Amino acid sequence: MTAPVLVVGAGPVGQTTALLLARWGLPVVVLDARSERDLVGSKAICQQRDVLDVWDSVGVQVAPHGVTWTTARTFHRDHELFSFDFVDRGASPFPPFVNVSQCRTEELLDDAIAAQPLVEVRWGSQVTGIDQDEDGVTLRCTDGSTHRGSHAVVCGGARAELLRRELGLTFEGRTFGDQFLICDIRTELPGWETERRFYFDPQWNPGRQVLIHPCPDSTFRIDWQVPPSFDLDAEEASGGLDARIRMVVGDRPYEVVWKSVYRFHSRVVDRMRVGRVLVAGDAAHLVSPFGARGLNSGVLDAENAAWKIAFVRRGLAGDELLESYSAERHAAAVENLDVTGATMRFLVPGSPEEAAHRLEVLERAGTDPAARAQVDSGRLAEPFWYVDSPLTTPDPRRPFAGRPARGDVPEPAPGVLAPDVPVVVAGRPELTRLRQLAREGLTVLVGRDVDLPRTDGVALHRIDDLDAGGLLATALGARPDELWLLRPDAHVAAVLTDPADLPAALARIVTPAVAEGPHCTPALAGSGRAPAARSATTRLEFS
Repeated sequence: MTAPVLVVGAGPVGQTTALLLARWGLPVVVLDARSERDLVGSKAICQQRDVLDVWDSVGVQVAPHGVTWTTARTFHRDHELFSFDFVDRGASPFPPFVNVSQCRTEELLDDAIAAQPLVEVRWGSQVTGIDQDEDGVTLRCTDGSTHRGSHAVVCGGARAELLRRELGLTFEGRTFGDQFLICDIRTELPGWETERRFYFDPQWNPGRQVLIHPCPDSTFRIDWQVPPSFDLDAEEASGGLDARIRMVVGDRPYEVVWKSVYRFHSRVVDRMRVGRVLVAGDAAHLVSPFGARGLNSGVLDAENAAWKIAFVRRGLAGDELLESYSAERHAAAVENLDVTGATMRFLVPGSPEEAAHRLEVLERAGTDPAARAQVDSGRLAEPFWYVDSPLTTPDPRRPFAGRPARGDVPEPAPGVLAPDVPVVVAGRPELTRLRQLAREGLTVLVGRDVDLPRTDGVALHRIDDLDAGGLLATALGARPDELWLLRPDAHVAAVLTDPADLPAALARIVTPAVAEGPHCTPALAGSGRAPAARSATTRLEFS
């Protein structure tokens, strides 16, 4: 029997990982410590366009179950400072953001897993130990059972301290002192149903912030920043919670569907691969939710991990490809910590000087566009750009300009996620979009002035054949003399003008030169740490 890939944790990141691995034809066993799914609260509600696209690739349609919004508004007190919409350089069929409760997302993913014969979910399986050797991974559970697989992906969430310790990982960072109160409130707020609203210092939460998101079924998710000493039980008993809600919704009927109090954490593991074990989602990184970068980033962890494990399992790439998972997704996690850390420093100033600066910026932002750019109410989730990845072949003609403006995306270039556009593939009517085509493997798009190179194991398509109308070439900014190499997660790996350079660009993907680290050293038998690395050969042939 073919060894499965083991996935620890049946939350959305673990579910997505399992479905993506199965899509690559690999058997998967998912282990979760809970006895069953706990469908409580909205939790992670804000799903970004490119994450909706990933779920679509495994047959899960999330967008129809949520509330679509296209505008983000930011206020200081009762004055709107600015709003912005979101750029799509292609023609994606998905909206920029959809709000849907994490519980509903999990139900939709569960339905897909139930229909997928390659995925088995075992509830009541708390993993407490990880052993590795040259041939695979063994997970030990509290009930004495063991589970053997070729690789493992730990998606055990924020409370995966034991498994991080088993793997020898650190989880450095900080916890913010201020608390945040969440209420899911069912009511009618006309005009607020399709936009996200952020308020600095509103009269109904003076000196602090409030974030309001629309959700399905006439429900609104409201986050109040509250003092470190806030006591939800006391607030509710005194009538303070009702008064707090009515200052937002007014004198209209409402129902509290769910409520919770939490503190934000900013933490990241020191590396996201230990031998045959990859770490993903909240088990690897925690960020504040202002910007919706938690679950969205975790799903992109899952996609990155799945295709790389699949390539190694199929003998299409060496073990070095797994190390590029850590290089790329750790860089993405650090970017998310930098972005959300800056937001939290603006939301919760650490000194009187910082508080005075924030107030000055907010007051100027009402009339000064330059000040508006300094107002940080949360930069919303976006795919990371792998411009410094060992898998990426740089193109000096397309230098990376750095983090784009709010709501924008980088221009297509090596390391950047390719824009999605409609395509027509001869003999393949089921492929209607560029990213569907790219997710089948390694793909080369060829301009009209380039001779098609012979390349085994790679799909070759002329850009004009895929889209005679020119939308694809325009969206990419592709020139007639270029070849565009796309990875299986639809990121651009290289843009070339000489077909003779294609073998080297392909080799960078399947045998990347990744820096050696402590995970590559031999380990004691029985340890969760990585065994000594073995060499592997690839079956792709480039000529």
